Amino acid sequence: MPPKPLDYGSINENVKKSQYAVRGELYLRASELQKEGKKIIFTNVGNPHALGQKPLSFPRQVVALCQAPFLLDDPNVGLLFPADAIARAKHYLSLTSGGLGAYSDSRGLPGVRKEVAEFILRRDGYPTDPELIYLTDGASKGVMQILNTIIRGQDDGILVPVPQYPLYSATIALLGGTLVPYYLEETANWGLDVNELRQSVEQARFKGITVKAMVIINPGNPTGQCLSEANLREVLQFCYQENLALLGDEVYQTNIYQDERPFISSRKVLMDLGPPISKEVQLISFHSVSKGYYGECGQRGGYFEMTNIPPETVDEIYKVASISLSPNVPAQIFMGVMLHPPQPGDISYDKFVRESTGILESLRRRARLMTDGFNSCRNVVCNFTEGAMYSFPQIRLPPRALEAAKQAGKVPDVYYCLKLLEATGISTVPGSGFGQKEGVFHLRTTILPAEEDMPDIMDSFKKFNDEFMEQYEDDRGYSRL
Repeated sequence: MPPKPLDYGSINENVKKSQYAVRGELYLRASELQKEGKKIIFTNVGNPHALGQKPLSFPRQVVALCQAPFLLDDPNVGLLFPADAIARAKHYLSLTSGGLGAYSDSRGLPGVRKEVAEFILRRDGYPTDPELIYLTDGASKGVMQILNTIIRGQDDGILVPVPQYPLYSATIALLGGTLVPYYLEETANWGLDVNELRQSVEQARFKGITVKAMVIINPGNPTGQCLSEANLREVLQFCYQENLALLGDEVYQTNIYQDERPFISSRKVLMDLGPPISKEVQLISFHSVSKGYYGECGQRGGYFEMTNIPPETVDEIYKVASISLSPNVPAQIFMGVMLHPPQPGDISYDKFVRESTGILESLRRRARLMTDGFNSCRNVVCNFTEGAMYSFPQIRLPPRALEAAKQAGKVPDVYYCLKLLEATGISTVPGSGFGQKEGVFHLRTTILPAEEDMPDIMDSFKKFNDEFMEQYEDDRGYSRL
């Protein structure tokens, strides 16, 4: 009897090749343990509200009124909602063609896209065209849409930082393209070296790969570094010299925990460079409501903005977006509010500043607590989390631990993370899920657990790690950089 169409042997091989470690073996085991009654701390994914972050009041008030517009007709609405939230809800409802239950334009509501363009102008000092801004169901959908446009087949390569967020490796595999890695330098605080970029491109071209685009994640995921303006200039000049499009993943742009390298957008640096580079380099920039002090991951709101993309290509991107009819409309409202928060003098301004500043200041403290905690542990070294939401410590595993992992049929850092999970309930992601240099091992954890819980979590990690090292250590040295 022939195999059925959805038997495992009959399905698309690219589906089998795509891997997403953030929801992989560790997460599945953690879910099993949770069902068995074990307390699990899910630090495997940047999901702020799931770890106790409270939603900001103003955007929720605005969207609540948009979702239930009959409340606006209630004479007591002003007793429950501030006047500026009421006014903003009426504004956003006026931009729709029938409220939040109606499809929007496939690119998103024109009025919200205009607000995105106004935000970009304020941030960068350079205007953009709302017609070149597409609202999407989270930044991930936008990334997938653009990669789908770029990749024609296995001979097309995408230059991706390693360690990298597995959205990129999984999507490139799913689309049948080739991931071309460039390694970030851990000893230089996960710095980006243009010579490494050049070597990666040359090696790929030698293999017959057409390298078409480069990805940067700024601030970094999982590595937490912030790119300097000088670094971004080098990247853009490299893209110009090598004829590469640049995909700027900038979803963590408000998650900055140091003052030396504030966030600066790829687009601003590109425009500052002036012609011919500013007119030639093709740039797609991504942003999201899932990160920053919003943390509204479940709302699925994002956008991408296109620079120097030919009109014919924009038309094709629109055609593909039209297949899905409309991005999530409530998330579009969240995006509009995020980029246009209450202003001084507004009724909700003081509360908004108090809430948002409190979240960012706490994240900065948690970044330091976690980095210091890891660096106090035996055979663990960790760069400071300059931005984003993650720590990515290196775990120097003793040879006997490597042997035990091999006997268990596990990658060494997967073995370590599974042991950590079983002992402490802390669910992390092994560094192998993001890519790393041969013989070097890491794990990724978010810095999102509640600040008051952080000392106990780090004490639990330290106790486990020190016992693990005690069990497996001998005098033969360790895996290390």
